[in-house]
Amino acid sequence: MQAQPDIAVPLDRARRFSVAPMIDWTDRHCRTLHRLLTRHALLFTEMITTGAVIHGGAERHLAFGAHEGLVALQLGGSDPRELAEAIRIAAPYGYAEINLNVGCPSDRVQSGKFGACLMAEPELVAACVRAMRDATDLPVTVKCRIGIDDQDTEESLDRFADAMVAAGVAALYVHARKAWLQGLSPKENRTIPPLDYPRVHRLARRLAPLPMVINGGIEALEQAEAHLEHMTGVMLGRAAYHTPMMLADVDARLFGDTHAVPDLAAVMAAMADYAETELAKGNKLNNIARHMLGLANGRPGARQFRQILSVDACRPKTGPEVFERALAAVEDRGLAEAS
Repeated sequence: MQAQPDIAVPLDRARRFSVAPMIDWTDRHCRTLHRLLTRHALLFTEMITTGAVIHGGAERHLAFGAHEGLVALQLGGSDPRELAEAIRIAAPYGYAEINLNVGCPSDRVQSGKFGACLMAEPELVAACVRAMRDATDLPVTVKCRIGIDDQDTEESLDRFADAMVAAGVAALYVHARKAWLQGLSPKENRTIPPLDYPRVHRLARRLAPLPMVINGGIEALEQAEAHLEHMTGVMLGRAAYHTPMMLADVDARLFGDTHAVPDLAAVMAAMADYAETELAKGNKLNNIARHMLGLANGRPGARQFRQILSVDACRPKTGPEVFERALAAVEDRGLAEAS
């Protein structure tokens, strides 16, 4: 178990920019990297099912380091009693808020009756939120889509959001696309349904002052700044994951904090130190390195950088020195092109 994380800004301020929960990606190694780049952003766990928390070993799923700062725990589930039990188990770990996933469209999630399919049952989600609130003093939030399948996104989203407000939700995170539960894969659901940012902006105006964060298709901080004219906060997912160095500009541009930002060399050195500690605990280097592949994107030598991290980090007995080799590939190529 971990102590309460060191908090750079209050939670309501941190929601101004967050990195989305992404299954198989936003684990504690990924969050360690992201926290090196932004002191203030709110970070999320992967979606963790209530069954995994209750029956799958809480320490394995919930433990995180105080160096990760403000972290929100995202849960997947639809049974109010199980959600409340999972929250009670998670209480000692020091999360900043508890978020309920009502947006994931995968078949596996639907078969467990949680994720986006719950948008068809706002009363059940409201019961879940009330049970979660009864189990914790932490803010309980919901991440949803603007609708599913053939729902009218005007009427159905208002009905869903109003039910969340009545249940006492502390904030809503809204992915500005429908989820099509039949006929589209999870990957297709991230790109094919059209984005409808104005619909989310209208909902934010109607529900003000409820904190509302917009998500979906946002790929640059310029876009984030434009959305912040309408929204409490902005959430980025794959863009932040695949090009993590963009996070180095978040604190100055979105929080007004001009503290010194680590450059690529400093980030690689810090991650090497972190990896040394994790290897001593028996963890695998490639589980850390896989989150770092995009650090050099846009720089000369980025392809070799990715190759070294993705291939060499998987070799037996390889240590954090692989990070130095990857960095050297970028630095050497940059010097060569400058000469």
